[in-house]
Amino acid sequence: MILDGRTSLVTGASRGIGAAVARALAGAGARVALVARSGDALSAVAAGLGAGHLALVCDLTRPAEVTALAARVTSWAGGPPAIIVNSAGTFPRAALHEQDSDEFVRALDLNLAAPFRVIKAFLAPMRERGSGDLVTIGSVADRHVYAGNGAYSASKFGARALHEVLRAETRGTGIRATLVSPGPVDTDIWKPHEGSLGRLLPARVEMLVPDDVARAVMFAVGQPSDVTMEEIRLARS
Repeated sequence: MILDGRTSLVTGASRGIGAAVARALAGAGARVALVARSGDALSAVAAGLGAGHLALVCDLTRPAEVTALAARVTSWAGGPPAIIVNSAGTFPRAALHEQDSDEFVRALDLNLAAPFRVIKAFLAPMRERGSGDLVTIGSVADRHVYAGNGAYSASKFGARALHEVLRAETRGTGIRATLVSPGPVDTDIWKPHEGSLGRLLPARVEMLVPDDVARAVMFAVGQPSDVTMEEIRLARS
C-alpha cells in the first residue's frame, strides 16, 4: 500500500496501538503527526520513522491544547490531515462501588470527549474538502460488558455511539468513518493489572498485538475512495 505523502494524525502515538499505527502509516509513505502527552517516548517513536514527521505533545483532555494542536497540524499539513486515528485512551478497572469518581470522569474525558475534540477540530474543513478518513480505536468493551469495566465500558460504548453518529452525518460527503474494535491487545495498558492477568483477565500470550490493530487500520484507509469499512472487529483465534 502506498499512501504517497498523505498527511495523517495519530493520537496516543507514544506507545502501543498508536505507535504501531504511526509506524504502519509512515511505512506506507504517509507523513505522520504523532500526538501524546509523554514527550520523550513520543520523540523516540517519531525519530524511528525518519524525516518528514511531526511529534506534538498535547493533553487531549484540555480543550485549549487541542485547539492549538489543530492549528499546528493544519499549518504543517496544509489543511486538515487526510487520515486521523484516535488511539489515545486509558483503562481504569474497578468495581462500581470502589471506582474513584475522578478516575471515572477522566476515563470519559480521555476515551470519549478527547476523540470528539479532535474530530470536531478538523471535521468542518474535511467536509469542505470532501475527503478524509476518521478512524476510532474502539474495544471489545464497546459492545460487551465486563465486571470491573464501569468507567471503561461507559466510555467505549459512548465512543462507538459517537462513531455511528459521525458515520450517519458524513455519509455521502467523501469522508469515511471507521471503528476498529479489537479484543485485548498486549500493551503497557495492562501493567497496573498484572496480578489479574491469566486469572480474571487474559494472559498476555492470549492477546492480540498492536501490529494486528495497525493492519486493520491500514486495510480501512487503503480502500478505494468509494468504499468505507464502517466497522472492523478483531479477536485472537
